[in-house]
Amino acid sequence: MTEQALPVIIIDDEKHLRISLGQTLELAGYQVLSFDKATHALSALSPDWPGVVISDIRMPGMDGMQFLQEARNLDADLPIILITGHGDISTAVNAMRQGAYDFLEKPFRNEILLDVVARALDKRRLTLENRSLREELARHAAPGPRVLGRTPVIQKMIALANQLARVETDLLIWGETGTGKDLMARYIHEQSKRAGKNFVAINCGAVPESIIESELFGHEPGAFTGANKRRIGKFEHASGGTLFLDEIESMPLSLQVKLLRVLQERQLERLGSNNPISLDIRVIAATKTDLKAASAEGSFREDLYYRLNVVTLNLPPLRDRREDLPLLFQHFAIVAATRSGLEAPTPTPAQASLLMSHDWPGNVRELRNLAERYVLLGATCDYDLEQLMFGNSNSQPLTLPEQVEMFEKSLIEQALGRNKGSIKDTLEDLNLPRKTLYDKLKKYGLSREDFLAED
Repeated sequence: MTEQALPVIIIDDEKHLRISLGQTLELAGYQVLSFDKATHALSALSPDWPGVVISDIRMPGMDGMQFLQEARNLDADLPIILITGHGDISTAVNAMRQGAYDFLEKPFRNEILLDVVARALDKRRLTLENRSLREELARHAAPGPRVLGRTPVIQKMIALANQLARVETDLLIWGETGTGKDLMARYIHEQSKRAGKNFVAINCGAVPESIIESELFGHEPGAFTGANKRRIGKFEHASGGTLFLDEIESMPLSLQVKLLRVLQERQLERLGSNNPISLDIRVIAATKTDLKAASAEGSFREDLYYRLNVVTLNLPPLRDRREDLPLLFQHFAIVAATRSGLEAPTPTPAQASLLMSHDWPGNVRELRNLAERYVLLGATCDYDLEQLMFGNSNSQPLTLPEQVEMFEKSLIEQALGRNKGSIKDTLEDLNLPRKTLYDKLKKYGLSREDFLAED
């Protein structure tokens, strides 16, 4: 048997039937384990066992129904296929109600057996994959930044980040747009001995050049027109903790000289002051450009580049870690669902394949935005992930007001569903006046009767 062969357990007290079924399954490429007693088979099962069980119903000692109950106590999602004679059909139907995956009535053709086993194994694979995703998300559910991923490239990066968190050197993070440079900086800070102190972030490209020096280094009263009182800059505020300089390539050349001096001397002077202030900080800078090339072109100081480039942490783009996409998507969807109070189904295997086939030029930011649309607008298109990703080629893109209306309709529908059509409960749920709700029901063609609970 190959290492990829999936296991199937056969339980039957009739030896010839065990042999016949085993041969059929082995020829189909499965790894077969046969038992003449159900109690023996139980010891081979575990919650992460990847196979399915085929069991006869009528057996001495523990019969198939008792085995079903015991196996489901071990793992309620384990697919169990029962074999029944003609007189046991009612028993088999009852077993289905109690959680059996399917039953086969004797005599049955090999093609039927293989079809049922294949479907059961596919269900088992999906169950274990979803369970693994939930466990992975649970491990990262504690407060603070978390870097999700199980691919070798991301695991190697996390190991390096943990190692860098234990040392005090300044650090340069490089990554394409949307790869999570801010998240990684926060993660390193939280894993370091500075975790209890301030993490101060500033985007060098978002602050006007006229005020960035004051933002970073602070100023004294009267330092310039409008400076009416003392201001503590980002460097000083981060003392004892970590200062994160995002888009460092955008910092003006004139300010890079002063930044280099602060990094070397670990002290600064506020604008309008001659008194040096000592700093106890760690500086993490981030960029999406090639700073070495920028320094060669003269747009970035070469000495500052080498001062920052003691250690560089390269963040991989999503296209280099495609296997992490289902986990990341589900994580962002759960966050969006929690924030909005909505629910969305777990993506199907076909949708997961679609996620992994896309190149994600916007990286994590693009994926997070899609997950939020999936939760907020998915109900309006039957959770068609492809439509949410690429739009409908047969129609014009929706305007912002149209998207808002779709979202509003979806919220009302879900509230009516949760409250089983009760207008009173829906009013309280959405915190709306009665007339407003009725107006919106009319506007969107909704009727409470469609959501009434069935008797």
